[in-house]
Formats: sequence, structure tokens, C-alpha cells
Amino acid sequence: MTQIQVGTIDVFVIRPLSDGWRVLVLQRALDTRCPGAWETVHGRLEAGEEPDAGALRELREETGLDAERFYVIAVQPYYLKVMRAVQLSVVFAAFVAEPAIVVIGPEHQRFEWVGVDEAMARFAWPRERQALAEIRELLASGDAGPVEDVLRVR
Repeated sequence: MTQIQVGTIDVFVIRPLSDGWRVLVLQRALDTRCPGAWETVHGRLEAGEEPDAGALRELREETGLDAERFYVIAVQPYYLKVMRAVQLSVVFAAFVAEPAIVVIGPEHQRFEWVGVDEAMARFAWPRERQALAEIRELLASGDAGPVEDVLRVR
């Protein structure tokens, strides 16, 4: 029987520079799933782990960065055939402070800081483009305005 479960997180990493946002894009290593594809920080939750804690852990593991400001944005469903489960991915936005020095792990071969439109063009999955568009709409002013108390995790 198909199950529905929260299983993964996506974290969009943003440097809010004076000339506009820079979004971190990561290119998958050739010996991993989706070789060569560009993505945001993405990972599976560990047993018993809450999505926000898992997102902050994955952010540190995949980039070496910590979030200065951290927002929950959306929940996106997808079907994972190998597990026969509808997985839910919780989407977060992490704003990082300068100098934002990235240290990638073995599952990625490259990273770049690019503008929002360039990030959208690079992402392999439509749900990543959709989530980044929501992030830009919700947080364009620098915070979430009247819904800051609902969306801001830290």
C-alpha cells in the first residue's frame, strides 16, 4: 500500500547582496543520482528528525554554511517508486551572511552563486523553479512582512 510521509527537505540558500540576491546552485557529482544536474541543497530526513532540524543539518553538511535567517516556504509532494511512497519535501529558504564560503561534500562536483533567474534556468526539477519563485514573491522585501511570524523559523 502506498504511504504518505515527510521524507526530504530542500533548502534554497540566498546571499542578499546590495545588487540583488545570489542563489547557491550545486551540481551533482557524476557518480551519484542525477549526475551533472543542478540543484539546491536537498536531503533525506533521518529517523525521528524534524524537517527544520534536518534542513539545517543538510545545509551544514552540503555547504558548510549556517543560516542567519531561516524560513519555511512550502511542502511539495512527489512519488518515489522504489519506496512505493508519496514523499513530501519541506521547502526552506536560508539567508546566509558574508563571506558565505561554501565547502561542498562528495555528492556535488561544483557550486556557483547566481542570480534568481539563472538559478531557475539551471534547476533540473520544475518544483525547484516553482519553490524559488515562491521564495522571491514571499521574501522579496527582505522578510516575510505580515506573515513573518508564521514563516520565520529562526
